[in-house]
Amino acid sequence: MRHRLSALLGLCLLSPALCVAQVVTSTGDYLSRMDADGDGKISLSEYQDWLSYAFDAMDANHDGVLDATEQPASGRGARATLTREQHRQTLAERFRKQDRNHDGWLDARELASPPQ
Repeated sequence: MRHRLSALLGLCLLSPALCVAQVVTSTGDYLSRMDADGDGKISLSEYQDWLSYAFDAMDANHDGVLDATEQPASGRGARATLTREQHRQTLAERFRKQDRNHDGWLDARELASPPQ
């Protein structure tokens, strides 16, 4: 799974233009952009929706699956397919790690901290 996530993040390095819309200058700005309902906190679905931009950009045929031809070359040989659901599950695991107080939401402080 870690390799799949690395491949998605690699897209931003290989094609920064696809990620420009996601670039923000501060944690508060980041939170406000992710916070679709404006309640000042990030839900799991808001987190997953926001962080799925790279997956969506790579899914050329919009079938919800990234096959080897849609993923950036990693130099590690054959790449496994990755479904949108698998990607969202990986994001859910990261969300749970960032949710330090386990309240089901990310606040600005939690959002700024790397997952542990």
